[in-house]
Amino acid sequence: MYIESIYVYHVYMETIPLIQRVVAVLWPSFITAGIATVLFTTMLDPMLVFIDYDISRLGSYTLSFFIFWSFGAITAASSCYFLKPCDVNRKARKEARAEAMDVAGAVAEKSVAAAKK
Repeated sequence: MYIESIYVYHVYMETIPLIQRVVAVLWPSFITAGIATVLFTTMLDPMLVFIDYDISRLGSYTLSFFIFWSFGAITAASSCYFLKPCDVNRKARKEARAEAMDVAGAVAEKSVAAAKK
């Protein structure tokens, strides 16, 4: 069951192109940022929020939009990351740890060989 679930997950993820996965994160966060900006600028005047900075009203709207978009993108990307089965994450960590140990062992062998010369 463990091997099958990992295999099915990897096959599924390989069938989805990278650009589609990126758009699946950025597009919903873009829409959310637009709605959040409208609500935020309706309740608060951005010129009062950014009073310490010398920017125009349009600049404050733009800055608000990009702040909300980044929050939305981070949230959506986090959700996509946590959709992975725990077995996949655990296996990837084990593989990375094993690879790091192999590299460290090879470096240690080279340094010992160099010290002996």
